[in-house]
Amino acid sequence: MFVASLTIQFHLPGCTSLKEKRFVLKSLKDRLRNRFNVALCETGYQDKWQRSEISVVTVAGSRKGLDKSMQSIITYIEKEERAVLIEIEKEIY
Repeated sequence: MFVASLTIQFHLPGCTSLKEKRFVLKSLKDRLRNRFNVALCETGYQDKWQRSEISVVTVAGSRKGLDKSMQSIITYIEKEERAVLIEIEKEIY
């Protein structure tokens, strides 16, 4: 069994309040959970309007499946129009 953790930092250029940021992140988090069946939460920059960090964890039976899943998640997030990727950290256990 392989476990992967992705720590993803975003810039949210259209957000002008914490309420708006939470709306954008909730939408993104819900779509990631539903589409990829992953566990995730906001892990950084909770008090910043236009910055966020989320951590995503996924499990797979093989390293190949895990790599494919992580790449699919990253590709999906890169297509998000309301968020700009700043940095992605990958850890595999």
